[in-house]
Amino acid sequence: MIQNTEYGNESTLRKMPVGVQDFEKLRTGNNVYVDKTQYIYQLFQLDAPYFLSRPRRFGKSLFLSTLKAYFEGKRELFEGLKIAELEKDWAQYPVFYLDFNRESYIDIESFNSALDKNLRQIEEVWGKNKLDKTPAARFSGLIQRACKKSGKKTVVLIDEYDKPLISTMDNPALNESIRNSLKGFYGVLKAEDAHLRFVFLTGVTKFSKVSIFSDLNQLVDISLDDRYSGICGITQTELEENFAPEITALAEKTQKTYEETLVELQKRYNGYHFSENSVSVYNPFGLLNTFLTQKYRYYWFATGTPTFLAKALRNQNYEIRKFEDDDVHISTASIMDYRYENQNLEPLLYQTGYLTIKSYEQDEDAYVLGFPNEEVKYGFLNELLPAFALTPIETGKFSVNYFLRQLKKGDIEKFMTSLKAFFADIPYDAIKEKHRDEQYYQHVFYLLFTLLGQFVETEVKSSKGRADVLVKTADNIYVFEFKMDSKATAEDALKQINDRDYAIPYTADHRKTVKIGVEFSQKKRGVKRWITE
Repeated sequence: MIQNTEYGNESTLRKMPVGVQDFEKLRTGNNVYVDKTQYIYQLFQLDAPYFLSRPRRFGKSLFLSTLKAYFEGKRELFEGLKIAELEKDWAQYPVFYLDFNRESYIDIESFNSALDKNLRQIEEVWGKNKLDKTPAARFSGLIQRACKKSGKKTVVLIDEYDKPLISTMDNPALNESIRNSLKGFYGVLKAEDAHLRFVFLTGVTKFSKVSIFSDLNQLVDISLDDRYSGICGITQTELEENFAPEITALAEKTQKTYEETLVELQKRYNGYHFSENSVSVYNPFGLLNTFLTQKYRYYWFATGTPTFLAKALRNQNYEIRKFEDDDVHISTASIMDYRYENQNLEPLLYQTGYLTIKSYEQDEDAYVLGFPNEEVKYGFLNELLPAFALTPIETGKFSVNYFLRQLKKGDIEKFMTSLKAFFADIPYDAIKEKHRDEQYYQHVFYLLFTLLGQFVETEVKSSKGRADVLVKTADNIYVFEFKMDSKATAEDALKQINDRDYAIPYTADHRKTVKIGVEFSQKKRGVKRWITE
């Protein structure tokens, strides 16, 4: 299973299956594989249809492909894996594999084309009845024909069942049209239950109005089941058992110890929890890319940006700071059930992987959510800043790194002048009147300074309250407090810093402490004046 290849001037020990979602290709291509096959045997013991929700790039497609190979009886691909010891009867079944992840859903025609393509691939194997006109009728007829011809019940595997819905969330009319089409199509799985041996669907969220979840009452949702919390992703034990050579190589490349490298990987890519007592798992896409390139980057976030979520959070004037404070509480009943009409984004933020379970409050029967790791935190906030500021951030002088350089130099006047220009560049008409308040500026200010926290230490809490922002560089400690001019002044902000002793914990520090009271103009939508001490 070990293959030596050349990567630049570095020798990599083994092939990393980055982007490989086909189990047979992975196994025959000499790639590293983290064995998840014990879950297949466990699932097959119960005669029930399953649903699994996980974020994108988390291994759902690979697991579904593994199920496909198993039900097709390809025993040779499983040699040396856990299921080879468990399974004694390698039976072969007709397998329907429908993949909704590869298409773009820009209109109803593209959706219908994707549905037709999936069905035609199956009809090439099991035949077509010209009397079956609708997708639902074709699907139903295929299941019945496969059972009759093979003498075995059918296995149905559906990858990213909700991709057409997720992709059209910013187009309500198209989303509704697709949702109505999927109701009848997925309803076939209930009507043809007698002809089905095994059903497994993957996706990101459970849309409450899609009939498979309202009508198919025997569906077993394992998304929050402790027994399957590690079914996708990579646990700490799996990381250390399967990737020791890659961790060693990465440590040497970055001039860190093996233990320091483990800590860095954990900080960046670990931290996902998918049930009440879930084992913590890594995002596999980030890990594999890091081992392949020998560089730390935010790989998962680069594969897709939450544009819809960013805009929706801005329009709701959502309290962004709750994410970092692990202050998002969501009931067990709603964490997996997204309802388009109530505009509650928190379930979708969890399901898409931008938030994860941090703890469970038994007395409330509620989960506490927060950012899983640094990759998600900084990647998501970097997307939110231009959404809230309504201006391109990483252009010209208004980059996060530009602000960072001024702070590191200790040039607070230039920093504040740049901050004033930054707020002045926010389009006036693009900010709703009700949002041009202190909270809006707090959001933008918080986002900017938290992104600076990738490079310098930032804090916001003290024993006597919460300073708006506290930043520590090599030479200085900056304590910021800001007020809206309709309520208070820059002098009031500075007075609050002193009255509440925000800077007292740092008086013994060798660095210079700088207090900055900032006054915002609600009318002119920007920084009005500031005072330093």
